[in-house]
Amino acid sequence: MNEISPARFYRDNGYALLRGLISADEARAYREECHALLARLSPSDPTWGSARRIAGGTELRHCHDAQFYSAAFARLIVDPRFTDVAAELIGSGNVQLHHTKIFVKPAEKGSPFPMHQDAAHFPHTRHTVGAAIFHFDDAPEEKGCVRVVPGSHRQGPLPHVEEGGWHLPPSSWPLEEAVPVEARAGDVLFLDYLTVHGSGVNRSDEARTTLLVQFRDPEDLPADDVHRSRGQGMMLRGVDPLAGSRG
Repeated sequence: MNEISPARFYRDNGYALLRGLISADEARAYREECHALLARLSPSDPTWGSARRIAGGTELRHCHDAQFYSAAFARLIVDPRFTDVAAELIGSGNVQLHHTKIFVKPAEKGSPFPMHQDAAHFPHTRHTVGAAIFHFDDAPEEKGCVRVVPGSHRQGPLPHVEEGGWHLPPSSWPLEEAVPVEARAGDVLFLDYLTVHGSGVNRSDEARTTLLVQFRDPEDLPADDVHRSRGQGMMLRGVDPLAGSRG
């Protein structure tokens, strides 16, 4: 039987895990870079208020626009191993950056994320937006790996609630019923921005370290003027066909 291609799996399920997209040695170096960068910055904790109520006492470390603080991440987001896959998944030779974030879930108390669609935070007109989650260390279930609802992207944008975080109602979308996507260092998880997903608490004795890269077809315009970032609009692959026509 022929193996299903990542692009076909992504279209059918709304996500695809690419094993070993970068090497274990590269992942280790990026992990060290993440932790060194966060040590230089003032601590900030983006844990949603609803997550604090669910799992009290947890915390996150994070950094937006990582490529502006370390050239290592600037090189990674234009690496053809990543951008070629992103282009295939969104069906365009042109891949544009929306934003990047480093997330570190500390050992034993890394905060969860209730189930949500990224589309609720930055809706677009053509829904080509995708996410790539680079795993710089192993992410088994006990470390609060990402959990997904396969096929949920086909439901389109869903109504979210503001309960200490913009997410789906936990009573209707319980995290524990979603499919865990365990990953190893060097793996990259691609997610359609309409795919319902979340993640659990890191209860292990090691931090969980990831880089999130949100990308899109440059012809997919934002539906609302929200969630701007310093690097938004940077071309990661190809060209911007709308260059010169934007206001």
